[in-house]
Amino acid sequence: MNRWRPSPTFLLTAYGPTLLASMGIGAITPLVALTARDLGAGVGVAAFVIALLGIGQLCGDLPAGVLADRLGEKRALVLACLLEAASLAVACVAPDVVVLGAAVFAAGVASSVLGLARQSYFTVAVPAAYRARALSGLGGSLRMGFLVGPLVGAGLIAASDLWAAYAFAALMSLFAGLVTLALPDLPSTGRPRGTAPRVALREVLWEHRRVLATVGVGSLLIMMVRASRQSIIPLWADSQGIDPAVTSIIFGISGAMDMLMFFPGGWIMDRFGRLWVAAPAMAVIGVGMLLLPLTSTVVTIAAVALLMGLGNGVSSGVVMTMGSDASPAVGRSQFLSGWRLFADAGTSLGPLVITLVAGLASLGAASLTVGAMALLGTGWLVRWVPRRRRPAG
Repeated sequence: MNRWRPSPTFLLTAYGPTLLASMGIGAITPLVALTARDLGAGVGVAAFVIALLGIGQLCGDLPAGVLADRLGEKRALVLACLLEAASLAVACVAPDVVVLGAAVFAAGVASSVLGLARQSYFTVAVPAAYRARALSGLGGSLRMGFLVGPLVGAGLIAASDLWAAYAFAALMSLFAGLVTLALPDLPSTGRPRGTAPRVALREVLWEHRRVLATVGVGSLLIMMVRASRQSIIPLWADSQGIDPAVTSIIFGISGAMDMLMFFPGGWIMDRFGRLWVAAPAMAVIGVGMLLLPLTSTVVTIAAVALLMGLGNGVSSGVVMTMGSDASPAVGRSQFLSGWRLFADAGTSLGPLVITLVAGLASLGAASLTVGAMALLGTGWLVRWVPRRRRPAG
């Protein structure tokens, strides 16, 4: 088997737009609630405006598959970058919270198209033997953008005002679209355009209902546990009286571990199979969740956060990789839209579980609940994820 050597053009145009766009979204995500408050929204409304980003992603997942199938991945990516740039520009000058909310929702829809089209493009463009490493690198690019973006946003706010961070985000999305124009075209694969009727979304999802109901549910559980980790660590640190600045450092340390592990995780998946990352990563985060209520000091909380960062980082790209492995040659975009709907639903459910259990019982009980769900999810993954990577064309 020949070693795959991606060209510099591919590396720049495939990963660069992801880094740019995620930097922009990362810069404004912590500011949306503050912007809503400045426009007169109450705490509850401000929280809902933040949630509209995730709601937009969920609502955009299925239409994104149809759009990518009709336009092709490259055109869909450029269009989504332009929509995201326009949405963020509107948010920058929003006169009231309704316009801000609509802009945030549209940015979420654009994000769903970007995610699906990128995944579909990589599925075809990268040889199957290197797929996990390529998609783990894509996940690493997202993480890097979300890490750098808030730092840039903070500097811009210090030098100017909130609007500067939104302007920066809009420019990053616009630049991402321009770079995407140079993305190499995909080879002709699957159904030649114009030679056969298009496959309906509902037909593709129904035909592949078994894999969605098994491995797809596993992806939902992985994303739910990951999202819970992001919510629970700062909340627990605050409940133990840890200073917010120290909490940020703890989260940063966890994020550094996250960044370090994405390539080893991809190598393990390509070498041994997807299960050997998915299940251990879920178990590691689950153990971290079970240990968190036992912590009370900076050192112990940081140690658990580091453990969770290890599990989260090594599993970078695993959900995209499993979806790409399962996707058919005909109807790939439509299948991936259903796959991403499961994954994004898990991302939305994670913080919701924390909120509900913490409200009914305590934050410690919420952490234990998610930990138990993670261990059960590990068993689910062991049952349904193939032991070795399935060869794909």
